[in-house]
Amino acid sequence: MQSIKEINEVLRKHKEELYKKYKVKEIGIFGSFIRGEQRKRSDIDILVEFEEVPDLLKFIEIERYLTRILKKKVDLVRKEGIRPELKDIILEEVVYI
Repeated sequence: MQSIKEINEVLRKHKEELYKKYKVKEIGIFGSFIRGEQRKRSDIDILVEFEEVPDLLKFIEIERYLTRILKKKVDLVRKEGIRPELKDIILEEVVYI
């Protein structure tokens, strides 16, 4: 994945499956890809909100699934799990799919 447009397209294609299989209610991208500061080795920062909060193993499974479909390492963050000192920054820049 090189561009935000490509990432959006892939996530849009899989949005229904993400909801059905993992109960992902909302998904968005933030971080270096949104700011246009990504490098070759940058991961994709993805913010999610779940209808039903998954256990740790399911969360890791979702992160791996996203890494596979996006063909780039994903750093998955739950909306409720954002560190307080970063919350305003992340919520201001996130672009939801």
